[in-house]
Amino acid sequence: MKKFIKGVFKKTIYKSDRGYIIGLFKVKDTNSEELKDYINKSLTFTGYFHELNEEEKYTFYGEGVEHPKYGFQFSVTEYEKSKPEDKEGLVDFLSSDLFPGIGEKIAESIVDVLGLDVLNKILEDPAILNLVPKLTSKKMELIYNNLLKYNESSAIIIYLTELGFSMKDAMNIYNFYKKITKDIIESNIYSILDNIEEIAFTKVDEIAIKEGINLDDKNRVKATIIYIMKNLIYSNGDTYLEYGDIIKNVELYLKTELNTSYFDDCLFELEKDNKIIKYNENYYLSSIWKSEDYVANKIVKLSLMEPKNYPKLDNKLLNLEKELNIVYNDKQKEAIKKALTNSISIITGGPGTGKTTIIKAIVELYTELNNLSYENAMKEIALLAPTGRASKRMTESTNLQASTIHRFLKWNKETNKFAVDEFNPDKSKFIIIDEMSMLDISLLDSLFKGLTNNIQVVLVGDYNQLPSVGPGQVLKDLIESEVIDTVHLDLLYRQDENSYINTLAIEIKNNDLAETFMETKSDYTFLECSSSMIKESLKKICKQIIDKGYDYKKFQLMAPMYHGENGIDNLNKELQNIFNPSSNDKDELVVGDAIFRENDKILQLVNMPEENVFNGDIGIIKRIVYSNISKSKKNEIHVDFDGNIVKYTPKDFNKFKHGYIISIHKSQGSEFDIVVLPVCNNYRRMLYRKLIYTAVTRAKRKLIIIGEPQAFVYAVNNDNEYIRKTSLLDRINNILYNK
Repeated sequence: MKKFIKGVFKKTIYKSDRGYIIGLFKVKDTNSEELKDYINKSLTFTGYFHELNEEEKYTFYGEGVEHPKYGFQFSVTEYEKSKPEDKEGLVDFLSSDLFPGIGEKIAESIVDVLGLDVLNKILEDPAILNLVPKLTSKKMELIYNNLLKYNESSAIIIYLTELGFSMKDAMNIYNFYKKITKDIIESNIYSILDNIEEIAFTKVDEIAIKEGINLDDKNRVKATIIYIMKNLIYSNGDTYLEYGDIIKNVELYLKTELNTSYFDDCLFELEKDNKIIKYNENYYLSSIWKSEDYVANKIVKLSLMEPKNYPKLDNKLLNLEKELNIVYNDKQKEAIKKALTNSISIITGGPGTGKTTIIKAIVELYTELNNLSYENAMKEIALLAPTGRASKRMTESTNLQASTIHRFLKWNKETNKFAVDEFNPDKSKFIIIDEMSMLDISLLDSLFKGLTNNIQVVLVGDYNQLPSVGPGQVLKDLIESEVIDTVHLDLLYRQDENSYINTLAIEIKNNDLAETFMETKSDYTFLECSSSMIKESLKKICKQIIDKGYDYKKFQLMAPMYHGENGIDNLNKELQNIFNPSSNDKDELVVGDAIFRENDKILQLVNMPEENVFNGDIGIIKRIVYSNISKSKKNEIHVDFDGNIVKYTPKDFNKFKHGYIISIHKSQGSEFDIVVLPVCNNYRRMLYRKLIYTAVTRAKRKLIIIGEPQAFVYAVNNDNEYIRKTSLLDRINNILYNK
């Protein structure tokens, strides 16, 4: 039996954009013994709601829960509106805001004429309202239509929740389909996946199976194909898939062998509906296909544009060297000149080869060559990077405000759309994009669409680093296409004769590790220890770092894996006790299996451009505010990101985690003065050359590797990374050939 409380909704305490509500409910009746004490009292409730109107009667279904901070509350899983049954209630209802223009006198007249069953009578035959004296046809129509909507939305929401959708999902579905919701669900429940991204395929499939769908129903197979393609593309980074991989994984999910011709029919129908594209016997999701196609065409157009001519460029460059007291090598000069004259160019190189120095020179010279004031330079030049830390680094080196790509394109997290696009392009004329290895094909597509046709683009990055998390290997494909002027920076600038970090990076890249790699240098130390001793050794190193003056911004531990004894999750708990032990003067909050306390170092996991904080940013918890004293009446965690204070409430607590030790993937786009890197055989399945190269190149001044030398050598020698299936390079060549 489902537990319920009946009563009146009194007040909203909190409401999110997605319909999550915390509020007060005056209980009039319940079927639960534990809730009988709340009859005629107010009770806090939480849940997702399509709409709630204060002072209206509802029935809430759910469970009473004891929250560690909020106390006892009722967690609502389903709800329904309670129609009024007595005369007073009916008059109040008909004269409420739901029926604008119907006052108390008219409402009373309606009830007097039509009786206590007035609502059902109106719904069955709206013409019955003609019996009410002085009621205009306009008001009759308003009463019927609004009562119908009131009944309809409530009934559909209940229908969806009874199927098994959460209240949140039910609201999303109803808000999209309105009165045809039931028809859509009954004709093809999987079609909602085409329009509502927030709904999980697995939830829809679970409900469809429960409702008795044939396991090999064509709609189910087609939806599974799309689900599997998305999973494979985003887990492997491919932009296309081969037939065999698709059918094998679809059959694994369906747990059945499919007739080949039947499966081919499903693929053909998906092609016909433009959900997938077949090209050269390979299969693409339509969105990925279009992204590759747009990027390829844009690259070719930019590469074929006539270069600009600056007659005084050499003299200006010479003057800049004198002004900055610097001498650029020949490769650096070539990179600077090509960036300023070509419509598109690439500058690539490892750490210590001067990429940051070149960006500064390009900005300085572009500003001077085009006679720009600082204000006009800000309008014409856009400095972009995929991460917040990388964009801050560009700002520091150029004294010109840089931005993340998401912020530049004005990303809306609710709609997952960019406000800056082909219909509303940015007006910048010169763009420099740093950390290009991190850009996937979809993001570059969105960026190109948000730029004008006469743009100049400079792409900067190191394609020996890890590729993007999303599909594609953009920087690698663009360099190998050879249609873009590319300068490879290879001259190393060492800090001193006894430094080794940048040399080690080159050795790793070339798979030519020196036999002396364990020798201590001014900027490098390899501490040998077994896997079982890594945890204790890390603690010892961290205590030494603290004694020398720990700065969370400059010092970072990183590792290849999250799980296991030496995994990130376990080590973060251990390191928290070293860097920020519990004490009476620091408030703390339990979130899942983690304890967050004031002064903790945390890592942001998702982009939140509206708060100017991005995936990979690192901050410090400055304050924890408990619900009993916070203005929001919820627990709050205030995090300081380099002076930008972001307030998190419980719905956002999953957007960050402890950052004492982070994954190597999450470190991309960042640099730290000191990096500590554990490497051991426990990590063996994750150890390969590009991963270790990326980790090593995060260190600027000091690199400490701790662990087993044989594991490190294995990683350097292991080039068996997954080779992504992409077609950007082929498309560029095809466009050029066809021209």
